[in-house]
Amino acid sequence: MSVFRPRASRTALLLAGCLLGLGAGAGPAAAVSVPGPVGGDRLLVEVKEDDGSVARYELRCHPAGGDHPDAEAACARLDEVTVWGRDTFAPVAPDAICTMQYGGPRTAHVSGEWAGRPVDTTFTRANGCEIARWDRLVPLLPAQGGAGTGAA
Repeated sequence: MSVFRPRASRTALLLAGCLLGLGAGAGPAAAVSVPGPVGGDRLLVEVKEDDGSVARYELRCHPAGGDHPDAEAACARLDEVTVWGRDTFAPVAPDAICTMQYGGPRTAHVSGEWAGRPVDTTFTRANGCEIARWDRLVPLLPAQGGAGTGAA
């Protein structure tokens, strides 16, 4: 009569599995490719200053990079104002009631991709709503009074 020993048979199966696993890995190592980010959070910003000069820079986020003068702060601000399902760069609504103040001739064009969405938009300081839209994205865009890419 045979004696059933569950512990011994589990140990034998475990040992066999380990040996099979070691044998499977005994061949030459295969190269594993880890895909990098495709597209991702990358923005190109072009700011036309009051004097007509143009500043251009690139911002990459997750991780922060590019030639933006304060990439980490700009990425943090974008993360802060981004809401799932909403366009972070949406223009001012056509029926918005805005104060009639003028913030100067400075303009900015932002293009690229943010949060999986394409971005291609222009910013002005033509009225209170446009100024607020611009200021909401500082330091991606330079603050009023700051020149070029050095403003935060």
